[in-house]
Amino acid sequence: MAMDGTTYNFGKARPQTAPPLICFSHLRWDFVFQRPQHLMSRFAETRRVFFFEEPVVSPERSLSLRLCPLTGVTVATPMMPDPTDVHEVRILLDELVASIGPAVAWYYTPIAVAFSSHIHWLAVAYDCMDELSGFRFAPAEMRLREQRLINSADIMFTGGASLFAAKRHLHRNIHCMPSGVELAHFFTARSLLPEPEEQARIRRPALGYFGVIDERLDMALIAGIAALRPDWQIIMIGPIAKLTPEELPMAPNIHWLGVQRYQDLPAFLSHWDVALMPFALNDATRFISPTKAPEYLAGGCRVISTPVADVVSRFSGIGAVTVASDAAGFVVAAAEIMACSDVSDFVAVDDLLATMSWDSIADQMTKLLAEAQQARRLARPHIRPGVAKVTADYTVVGAGFAGAVMAERLASAGHRVCVVDRRPHIAGNAYDELDASGVMVHRYGPHIFHTNSDAVLGYLSRFTAWRPYEHRVLADVGGDLVPMPINRTTLNKVLGASLTTDAEAEAFLRTLAEPVADIRSARDFVVSAVGQQLYKMFFEGYSRKQWGMDPSELDRAVTARVPTRASDDDRYFQDRHQCMPAEGYTRMFEKMLDHPNITLRLSTDYAELDAKASSHLVFTGPVDSYFGLCFGALPYRSLVFEHETREVEFVQPVGTINYPGMETPYTRCSEFKHITGQSHRFTSLCRETSSATGEPFYPIPNAANQALYKRYEALADAETGVTFLGRLGTYRYMNMDQVVAQALAAARRLLDVAKVKAVAE
Repeated sequence: MAMDGTTYNFGKARPQTAPPLICFSHLRWDFVFQRPQHLMSRFAETRRVFFFEEPVVSPERSLSLRLCPLTGVTVATPMMPDPTDVHEVRILLDELVASIGPAVAWYYTPIAVAFSSHIHWLAVAYDCMDELSGFRFAPAEMRLREQRLINSADIMFTGGASLFAAKRHLHRNIHCMPSGVELAHFFTARSLLPEPEEQARIRRPALGYFGVIDERLDMALIAGIAALRPDWQIIMIGPIAKLTPEELPMAPNIHWLGVQRYQDLPAFLSHWDVALMPFALNDATRFISPTKAPEYLAGGCRVISTPVADVVSRFSGIGAVTVASDAAGFVVAAAEIMACSDVSDFVAVDDLLATMSWDSIADQMTKLLAEAQQARRLARPHIRPGVAKVTADYTVVGAGFAGAVMAERLASAGHRVCVVDRRPHIAGNAYDELDASGVMVHRYGPHIFHTNSDAVLGYLSRFTAWRPYEHRVLADVGGDLVPMPINRTTLNKVLGASLTTDAEAEAFLRTLAEPVADIRSARDFVVSAVGQQLYKMFFEGYSRKQWGMDPSELDRAVTARVPTRASDDDRYFQDRHQCMPAEGYTRMFEKMLDHPNITLRLSTDYAELDAKASSHLVFTGPVDSYFGLCFGALPYRSLVFEHETREVEFVQPVGTINYPGMETPYTRCSEFKHITGQSHRFTSLCRETSSATGEPFYPIPNAANQALYKRYEALADAETGVTFLGRLGTYRYMNMDQVVAQALAAARRLLDVAKVKAVAE
């Protein structure tokens, strides 16, 4: 633990044979010298290490690079007018990576994923030293960023046992690495060192603390100790963070000495009678594993701590560490310590400290990192590390089904393909990942694969094994859950019928139907098939919520997708092939894009690219946005997803429950474990609410919108060197298998053209 920017070379430098490493930290290099600084200083003995800090305000954009001469670490500080501008930070990071070559990423802050996930790293390590989401003023997006970081990391470490226990299910390659101690440095405190002047003026006895002073400390506890023993002096050393002056207890016997140099800490510690760890028990300290405990002990000072979980477990049986819960307990323990002259219990202390060397911890982590880097290289040989350069025969905008299929087909035919997506991940709306509890979720709502096409299934089977799954949906009608689409069981439950055969159900439906001479709208289609009563029960409210308009204004295709059945078949789909990717959609896409001719650029907007970078463009984004909305915006419906995790096995009886009534704001709720087949003690739900604003998900099918699209379609047909694909590129509602079929057909046409062109040349 250090209190300033003074740094030290902790070992003999060795040849720098390992690849460069960029460390993304929420702590500044000069703030305190703790876990990140200790590890990076040691890593710098064998590789170039760049400590990438959070941005600071500056009139001009630049990346300040300054070498710490005693450790060899280069501190990289982004300077810019607006420190919140993620795009500007990304540009500076790209410049750094381009200058140093392929590198390893080491994260302490998940927030850095926003500007760094597009880099093709040699390996990604997440050293989770704290539960940052529990800290005061933590960004709202912290948990989501951490989920994405964990999903992309090759290896993960935790700074303590309780944090490891909480997160061990989130990553396949996670290791508990509690923080260590610089033994030689703090052992010097066992000799009576000359006392620093600012402390020498303070009377005795002295109870001391050094470290960051923030919301993790129990200020009421400190004040209570001072009040109970006004003759004792409490010495507080360290920077004050996120606290107002009013939150600091003030008393004649509490001494706030501020930031002190790391090299002087043993001199302060050498003259303390007791070392304090007065941590509050709150969200910020739930998983902490304090580095100061072994530092105090190495200096020969006994410790009193509040019952922080990792302190209790790590120092169990160590007599030099006492746990107390309140001010009175601290006072009693301190009095006993000051009355004791027996040092025999430090034999056990020193045996324990011998296992806590930062040198050995850094060596273990280096070995594990090298193994993770090798595993990534073998698993993903197509990914070229560094900042991807757009030099390709084809640029594909969008890494969803349309873009990924097209990219794979073109790359397999020998063409260089650059795939660009503004999101930080592949797989588009089919993207799945583990949530914070380790449950596999579909981030953008449930995606159920079904098809009648042997060709589509055969193609995708090159990249995934399948898990059989037949989706079932129930509709909540007046509090009763009934099968949807409407079948014989539904009719019997909601209308009190007693139908036993398909023929009886068909005859019954004919009595309900209200023929419509000219079936044009979604309402016409349903009423003509099942009549007004069932239309109002199941379709009217749901369609209004989903599409933001009355079904009479929508194309008949909207409701034709959900047919009524006379049988008791309660499957939502009746396709020949109904299954789910065995390892999830994201893994399937990873294998699809695993080709040496494919370069990925994620978190990148198409507008940032050089238009002349490739000979042909495949565009799967909104066709109206490509043409600058020149005829006006095409109407889309968006979705808002509310994800919830519960500590139960299941909540719903089936994968999805529809809520057709207007009294419920959302349209449906899905439970992913039904869909994925995952076994887990937690379950995750997703409620969907339709919206007129946000990400474009569904083209709104009606005559007026189709007429507007036709104007854009004419422009698209006339646009040379561009192929438009997918739901957004061709403004039509398609299932996943239909998108795949469309992309396969388009790829064949492009490859045929390329062959003709090659022959002509």
